[in-house]
Parts: sequence; C-alpha cells; structure tokens
Amino acid sequence: MRPCATQEGGANDRLDAAGLTSAGALSRDGLAMTPRGTKYWNSGTIPLIGPEILGDIISEISDLAMVISETGTILSVLVNPLQDFRPHLEDWEGKDVRETLAPESVAKLDTRLADFLENGPSHRPIELNHAEGPNGWEFPIRYSLHRIGPDGSILMLGRDLRPIAEMQQQLVRAQISLEQDFETQRESDARFRMIMERTNEAFAIVSLRTGRVTDSNTVAASLLGMAGDDLQDAPFAPEFELRKRGDVMEALSAQAIADRPMPVQVTSRKSGTHLRIIPTMFRASGERLLMCRIEPEEGGSIIADSLSSNLAALYQQGPDSIVFTDAAGKILAANESFLNLIEAAHDLSVKGRTLGDYLMRGSVDLKVLTENAARSGRMRAYPTKVVGAFGTPRTVEIAVTCIQAGDSSVFAHVIRDASRTDHLRPVRTPVTDDNVRSVMELVGSASLKDIVAETTNVVEKMCIETAVELTMNNRVAAAEMLGLSRQSLYVKLRKYGLLARDDPS
Repeated sequence: MRPCATQEGGANDRLDAAGLTSAGALSRDGLAMTPRGTKYWNSGTIPLIGPEILGDIISEISDLAMVISETGTILSVLVNPLQDFRPHLEDWEGKDVRETLAPESVAKLDTRLADFLENGPSHRPIELNHAEGPNGWEFPIRYSLHRIGPDGSILMLGRDLRPIAEMQQQLVRAQISLEQDFETQRESDARFRMIMERTNEAFAIVSLRTGRVTDSNTVAASLLGMAGDDLQDAPFAPEFELRKRGDVMEALSAQAIADRPMPVQVTSRKSGTHLRIIPTMFRASGERLLMCRIEPEEGGSIIADSLSSNLAALYQQGPDSIVFTDAAGKILAANESFLNLIEAAHDLSVKGRTLGDYLMRGSVDLKVLTENAARSGRMRAYPTKVVGAFGTPRTVEIAVTCIQAGDSSVFAHVIRDASRTDHLRPVRTPVTDDNVRSVMELVGSASLKDIVAETTNVVEKMCIETAVELTMNNRVAAAEMLGLSRQSLYVKLRKYGLLARDDPS
C-alpha cells in the first residue's frame, strides 16, 4: 500500500502529530508492559504503532482512505494496492472533496459533515459516488469518518462498493430475466391452451412415468363422456378397454416408437364408443410424454372442419400433382403425386429447389407461369414437359393460382400428367404431304436459296405464333422462350404482320 501524500510519510506524520502513535498517549489508555518489555493489549487499547507503518495499515484495512480538513479540502489520499481505480487518485490532493463527487452525493456529504462536526463521530457509514462529469467514470464508496487530531483533520476510511453494485446489477438482471421468462411462459401457455381448445380434434398429453393426463382439450373429454376438466390429471389407461389383451399404456408406448406406428384400437368405458388412439412420444424437461390423438372408428362422429379435412385429403391422396412455391419459384411443399411424377424418393429432396429444375424449359416455363398468375390471379392449362430425376420427360398441363399469404405471394401449381392422352391431341402445325408438295413445286421456278428462305420464313412465323400463344401474349416470356431479345421479337412480329393482331391494346 502506498501513501499518496505530496511528501513521503506525510500522511503518517499527520496521523502521528494527531497523537495516534504517541507511546505516552497509549500508555495512559492502559497499554501494559511484560517483564521483558513486550507490549500487549489491555483495557481495549492498541499497542504502539510506528508512524512508518501506520499508512500501510490504514491502506490495507480500507480500499480508499482520505484525510480531509473540516472544510472538505483533501489533504492526503491512500489507495489499497489491490484496487484499480481510474483515474489515478493522487491528483485529488489539494482539491475540494466535493469536486470528486457526483452531484447527488455532494448534499449527502455536506449534511453528514455538518452533523459530524457538531455532534462528533457516528458509527453510521455514508455512501458516496465519486464521478467525473456526466459521462465520465463513476464508482461508489462507503465511508466511515474519524477525527485524528486537534487540528480538525478528518480521516475517511472507504470500502469499494463496486463488487456489491455489480452483484446487485446481476441480481436485478437475473430478476428481470426471470420475469421475462415467466411472461414468455404464460404467453406460451395461453397460446397452447387456445390452440388445444380451438382445434376440432381430440388430444390428450399423458405422462409415461405416472400414466396420468397432464393436459387435454374439451373435445377429448367430450369424446370420452366426461366434463371439460374431468380428464385433467386423471389416470389415462382406466378410461379405455383394449380390444386385444395387454396394457393400454404399454400398447401406446410400443406404437409410439415403432417404425410403422399403427393406431391402438380401444373402447371408452363410459361412453362405449369404439375409438382409436394415435400416440406420438416426445420429451419435455427430462420426462417422456405421449401426445395421444383420439378419434372415433369409421362410422363414428366428431366435430370437424369438413372443408379443411377434405382439402388435406385431396392434397395427400389426389391423382394430380400439387406443388406450392414462393414468388421465386422455390418449392415450399409438394404432395406424393408430384414425387411420383418426378421419381423422387422423399419430399426433402425437392424442398428448397425451384420448380424450374423439373420443367423442360426451366426458368422460361417458370417465369411464364408465375408472371401470368401474378398478373391475372391464375393461369389454366399451360402445356409443357416435366423432367424426372432420371431424365425422362413427361407431357403435363399446369394450372397455377396466386394466393396472398400476408405480405408475400404463394403459387399453387396443379400439375396433370398428359402423357397418356398426348397422342390424341391434334398437332398445331402438322407437316402434311400438301406442305411438302408445295415446297417441291417451287423447284425449277425458284432458286434453292429462295426455296430455303421461303421455308424458313414459314417455320419462323409458326414458332413465333406458338410462343406467343403459349405465353398468353407475354412477349417478354416469348422472347426468352425463343432465345431472342425483345427488340428482335418485335421486329419479327412486325415482319409477319403479327404485331397489330397480338397487341392487347
């Protein structure tokens, strides 16, 4: 510990002058001597302390010690060497102690200092905040005040409160975090209860350890012939009779972990209804739970949203492929029929990829579909080909509907396999014998160059007409389909007299 006085030993000399290290003063207070002259404690007094070590003792027993005058001028500063105060406090000497304090601490010091000078020392400490400016450093210190001499000097022994303040801040943050977690838990519970009560399916969550229902909805209680909350915390297995021999909970557990789980066939003891339970096992807070979906056997009745269930069944079991994509064409969901169409093993292999990866003309087809559906809301019977995982093209017709999902758009593609009926469709521009004969008749009456040019013009016009028709007069998409720039397409449309006819205006 080092004294921060302007001269070495200044603080010790000041304390010695005040009489704390005087042997005479200590002996008058009861300091005794042994026969060998060794000093010892007697009557609450302390042994004689040399002035050269008094400053070290004071700095060791406190984190920060200051000697101030009765007016508040700092005469000396002692800092514990284990403390790291910023800035260096040696610069405080000669200043008014109030200059080192935060504004709210100045009034506290003045009140306490006036009481100390008037009534003498008090065992009650005072907590002050040292600070430099509104945005500078700041640290709290708890001081005790002591008189040390007849000249009016006052010793302020301080204890650094930063560790306590940091601990308090940690406790406050922990309390705030707990409150936030509690509110989040309450919000999650409210959402869970709302979902459970609003769903039209019967659900019960059962603890595998106790066999009791930890949560259920009203539909489940009604299906078992019970009132709303009667199923809560009730034993689950006694509510049923298993069609086959065995324990209900064991059967549910076995089916929950099976590779191909099957519904457990049971009968309600109270209502006598034939039911089936579809269990799903999960773990929460280290405990294994079963989420049991309960539904009646065929012919039973349960309140259900027929539209949503029918649409879900159509999506899963329908013969037509159904694919949902975002505005960029990225696949969000695809049904089993689409996976069969492209010969994919699992929907995970297609999610995240674009639908254009499976279309013959790739991004050209995809752009035609999405742009037309986005502009008019839907597009019907767009003919193209789908290329499967093994490169086998199949003729299809695609109908697209643009669905608004919040601020974004989702495109529903219904893809119908047309490969079986493709041979029944008339060819748009069949090359007949008459066409060939008309070309042959030109031989002798025109040069080969003119014949080829005439034939090229006919084919070019046919291709442009087909592209414009396929893209529903979307000339940007038609240009991409033909591999032309927009300017080149307009030139050719004007050349063949198609511009005025196809102009939507």
